[in-house]
Parts: sequence; C-alpha cells; structure tokens
Amino acid sequence: MSKNIKDYHWKKGFVSFTDKVRNFAAQPWALGLILLSLVIIAMLLANLPFTKDLYREILETELGIVISIPHIDPFIFPKELTIEKFINDILMVVFFFTVGLEIKRELTSGELSTPKKAIMPVIAALGGVLAPALIYFLINRGTAAAGGWGIPTATDIAFAVGILAVLRDKVPVSLKVFLTALAIADDLMAILVVAIFYGGTINLMLLGIAVVLIVLVALMNRVGEKRPWFYFIPAIAVWVLFYYSGIHATMSGVVMAFLIPYTPRYSREYFFRKKGIYARQLDKIEQIEMQKNEEEEFPNDEQCEILRRLSKTSTNSMGLSNRLEHALGPWVNFLIMPIFALANAGVTVPSLDYFNIFQYNPQIGSVGMGIFFGLVLGKPIGITLASWIAIKAKVGSMPAKSTWPELFAVACLGGIGFTMSIFVDTLSFGDYPEYTQQLRDMGKVAVLMASLMAGLLGTGIVSFVKKEKL
Repeated sequence: MSKNIKDYHWKKGFVSFTDKVRNFAAQPWALGLILLSLVIIAMLLANLPFTKDLYREILETELGIVISIPHIDPFIFPKELTIEKFINDILMVVFFFTVGLEIKRELTSGELSTPKKAIMPVIAALGGVLAPALIYFLINRGTAAAGGWGIPTATDIAFAVGILAVLRDKVPVSLKVFLTALAIADDLMAILVVAIFYGGTINLMLLGIAVVLIVLVALMNRVGEKRPWFYFIPAIAVWVLFYYSGIHATMSGVVMAFLIPYTPRYSREYFFRKKGIYARQLDKIEQIEMQKNEEEEFPNDEQCEILRRLSKTSTNSMGLSNRLEHALGPWVNFLIMPIFALANAGVTVPSLDYFNIFQYNPQIGSVGMGIFFGLVLGKPIGITLASWIAIKAKVGSMPAKSTWPELFAVACLGGIGFTMSIFVDTLSFGDYPEYTQQLRDMGKVAVLMASLMAGLLGTGIVSFVKKEKL
C-alpha cells in the first residue's frame, strides 16, 4: 500500500473518530452519562484499599504561590488552597459564570424574558425550592444536620434535560421547555440560597471594595463598553475580593456574568452593510482571476484579509455574553463538571450504614432522610402544587398539549439534584466540626440515591402515562 493511500486511510479513520466524538458530545444525554460514569469511578477510587489514600492525598495537596516581600513575612496566595478547594472555589466560578450567562440569556430573550413567559416556571421553581427545604427542616430541626436544608432545593439541568431527550416524543415539547425554564429559575434561586445562607464571616471592607468595583463595571456596561478585557480584569479582582471577604467566591462568577454586555458591538444594519461590501470585494477578485484565466489557490492573501475583516465583523455582531457562553459551554460541560464530579462524588464509605439513609440520630438528625424525601417527594409535590395554584389563580397556564400526570412526571425529574446539590453539601454543616465530614459524606450518598430514584420515578411515570394515552 502506497504512502498516500495509507495517509488517506489514516486521515479518514481519524476524521471518522473525531466526528463520532463530536456527535456524542452533541447528544443532550452525553453529559449525564459522563457524570454518572465519573461518580462510579470516584466512589471506587475513594473506597478501594489501594486507591483511597492516594485519592484523598491528591485532593488535599496544597497549591498556591509563596509571595515574599522585604521586611514582611512571606505569605501564600491564595490562602489554604488545596486541589479540592481549587476545583470548588476556582473552577466552579467558571461553572457559575456560565450558569449566570444562561440565566441572563433566558431573562433577556428566552423563556423568562417576559412576565407572561416567566411567571409559570418561576412560581413552579419557587414551589420546588420551598417544599424540599420544609421537608428537610421538619425532619432535622434542632439537630446538627439542620443546616443542610439547602441541599435538596436544587435541580440538575444536565441530567433532567438529558433524560427528556432520551424519552423523545413521550413528553410534549411544551413540557420540555417548561422544565428547562424551571431549571434555569431554580438555578437562580439556588445561587441566592448559597450567597445568602452559605457564606462565611463577612469582611465588610473587602465586600465594600468589591461592590464599588461592581458598580464601576455596571456603569462601564451602561455607557456601551464592549471590549472583553474591560470585564475580564475586574472579574479577577472581584473574585479575589469575594474569596477573602467571606462571600463564597463562586458568587463572583454569577455577579460578573450579569454585567457582561448582551447587546452586540455592531448593529444588524451595520453587519449586513459590511457583509455586502466584503462579498462584492470577493466577487471582484474572483472575476479578475477568471478574466486572467488563472486559478489561484483560494483564499489568496487579499481574500484572506477580506475574510478576516468579515470574521471580525461577524464576531462583533454577537453580544459578548453570547460569545462567552458559546465558548465556555464545552469546557464547563466536558471538563469542569466532570472534574467536579470526580473530586466531590468520591465518598469514603466506612460502613453500609451510610446507605441506610432512613436512620435517625436525635443528636445529628438524618441528613439522608431529609435529602431523599426532599428531592424525591418535595420537588414534584412543590412544583406540581405551585403550578396548580398559578393556574387556578389565572397567573399561569398549563403547558400546551400536556396533562397533570405528565406535568407531575416532569416535576419528578426536577428531583435530580446532583451537581448543585453536591455543591451546597460541600458548604454545609460547618457549625459542627466534629460531624462535618460525616454529614457531608452521608449527604452526598443521599443526593446520589435520591437523584437516581427521581430519574427512575420520572421516567417510569412518563412511560406509564404515554402507554395510557395510547
């Protein structure tokens, strides 16, 4: 076989493989499958005798830069930063920044952009936050586990939407849109819960400086500044100020996301005018080459310059917010979230009691029971009841071509907490140092079991309702 033929087959195979990877990544269920696989891997790493110590050692490895200034004691920046904290306090900032961009898009031009569109998902999301929190509180009030009430309030949009994609036409399109909008509103409420209830001791001076900087960035946005660096540098400064002020650092990502310009630098009219000019220039060059009977390689230097200008014009005809969301999305979905799952789902299980989520201790309560019933029962009951109230009060309407059993089934999928629930779990129970790690580990196990049950329950009810319709 000649070298050219070998190269052709190698390239064909390589392109075929990369195309398969891209096609897999484009599937709505792909992220859920990857996260589920990494949860299993993390659990194995944290519990197998020959990997569990190494797993913890890697996560607890300290990072940071030692800064030495004459006449001042050396200090490490950032403070007390381990690999686990780097993932939860830095990488997750990018995750929350992307979530903030998604929320902003939905509020600006999506399913939450008008009161009529937003009212039903927002009310349903509110019910889906209050009911699980209430169930958890009633089970754990007065115990060491009481502070984890925020854990079962979140919905993991990746898993929920992924399951809906697998179910395909078994669920009306209107309900898929409803669940997506509900999950976005749910994310916003979860962010508020973390910001208000799960921060540390507040350093008012540093927080004040951060607020001043945020106001300046907002004014910059207001006057029409669109260049990325004018937002990127303040974003780093706000993160540092949040990190040291006691507000959880990830909240800086959400705040800055809302300040990123959504309006593009160039208007619609400007883009189409410039596009026409560049198209005519390219046509002119092509005609000249045809008259000369010359077939130069496309694009030549002159054409490359025109295409670069067209590319720049096209880029600036999209809002910075839209561009960043598109650019960061794959990195967040297929790098940051999997790393987070690998680092946080690895729970060391010293005994099978960790899987007995229904056990109750009068002193420490039952974090497992609170989370399980909060996600599996509280979420669907809260979402469905709030939706019913909204419809009866005539402030919302039932999603088109859907029934109450179908809405309840989709509400069950809202009980898939996973990413956000595990994140809140990592911030909880700090008031009881002697029980903190035990409660957090039991909480993660409960989140995984409850999310699995919610997914199975929602899928089962959807399939049953579809069969009954037929």
